[in-house]
Amino acid sequence: MRIRAARPEEATALSELALRSKGHWGYDEDFLARCREELTLQPEEVEQRRTAVVEHQGQVIGFVTVQGDPPDGELGMLFVDPPAIGSGIGRLLFEHALAVARAQGFTRLEIGADPYAEPFYRAMGATRLGTVPSGSIPGRDLPLMTIDPRRGGPSGPSEEKTRR
Repeated sequence: MRIRAARPEEATALSELALRSKGHWGYDEDFLARCREELTLQPEEVEQRRTAVVEHQGQVIGFVTVQGDPPDGELGMLFVDPPAIGSGIGRLLFEHALAVARAQGFTRLEIGADPYAEPFYRAMGATRLGTVPSGSIPGRDLPLMTIDPRRGGPSGPSEEKTRR
């Protein structure tokens, strides 16, 4: 297994991987169709979003993005291909994202997490701040989490807030 920078020509395949990963949690086709735009990476965004992939035996099995400008950024996307979920790929990608964020001078990453991913991010040391509206589903709120990449643990205030 190796982590490497994603290539612009992989944007479509990464977008499809994101949808497969989201679908792993039992969301129906209508829900996934409404998420498609938000989960689509454009070729010109791959480098801008600091996209990295995990490759195993020549196959991309997960990817992560670290977005924004220091000091505050966002862990924008972290998706693992369903057959590899639970194998440590998510942890590997998360740790890579923290290393990238540290190297770039970020002191805080926010995560608008899928509710099914919240336990994973908590296990990685992220703290829930409150909620953030879904970019795909009107009226749906997602857990808003944060982490300080310099410490690899929780950052920011512990009170919950809602960002609208």
